[in-house]
Amino acid sequence: MVALRANWKGFIKFGEVSCPVSLYTAASSSERIAFNTLNRKTGNRVKREFIDSETGDPVERDDQVKGYEIENGQYIVLEPDEVSAAVPASDKTLKIDAFIPCDEIDDVYFDKPYYLAPDKLGAEAFVLLRDGMKKARVAAIARTVLFRRMRTVLIRAHGKGLIATTLNFDYEVRSSERAFEDLPELKMEGEMLELAELIIGRKSGTFDAGAFDDRYEAAVAELVRAKLEGRTLPKKKAVAPSKQSDLLKALRESAALASKAASRGTDTPSIKGTRRKKMGNPAAPAKPPAALPARRAG
Repeated sequence: MVALRANWKGFIKFGEVSCPVSLYTAASSSERIAFNTLNRKTGNRVKREFIDSETGDPVERDDQVKGYEIENGQYIVLEPDEVSAAVPASDKTLKIDAFIPCDEIDDVYFDKPYYLAPDKLGAEAFVLLRDGMKKARVAAIARTVLFRRMRTVLIRAHGKGLIATTLNFDYEVRSSERAFEDLPELKMEGEMLELAELIIGRKSGTFDAGAFDDRYEAAVAELVRAKLEGRTLPKKKAVAPSKQSDLLKALRESAALASKAASRGTDTPSIKGTRRKKMGNPAAPAKPPAALPARRAG
């Protein structure tokens, strides 16, 4: 088995206790099918080239600089060394600022998860932190420079180790008020609410990550395989868009179907429901949704 490559190495510090740790990517899209852009006429790959928008001339890499637009077509030019000087200094330390209840942070602030693991010399302090957080049922808020930016990180106990999730800054999270501002104030009660509760109760389950398929990835893999084998895939029928239905009628029909399924003993959903705190266990290495033929040499 190929060893994981650390994205970052440093120390985690709580109080005066510290231990060496590494961050490893917990979720990656690298296994997804990727395409190259080709010249339709020759079948050759095409190259990207930066072109001056006014002169039409190619711009070499050494002549490319960053620019911030202050008004239409007017820019402040920033040289590479000036941009580099703005990067915060890093002491490679995840310094824990506070311990908070595990469910205190809204999910909209979650950015990217990483596995946080110690090296052999730091195992004792690491396990002490992990077990201490488990017992107290808390998560940790820490800060450090990651990938050129000062980042706030949420650290939680996860199996044998810790999960470190980078958090979005407050200015990056859009207000929910604008998304829901056109939603009228409605009060649901009586039969409609009771039917909704019945359906929800019948569909309750647990989260099983393996039950969810990446249908697009599988379809593209099958398309590539068919092309390679000289087959033509049958055209799929267009899916009719859902129509708005009478709410009470739809609830009654759904409740009746749920009751029939329950009486047959088939009320457990095949694609199970999800609760955020009941996360799947990613201990076993995941496989891509569809294997493609190996690339030919030469």
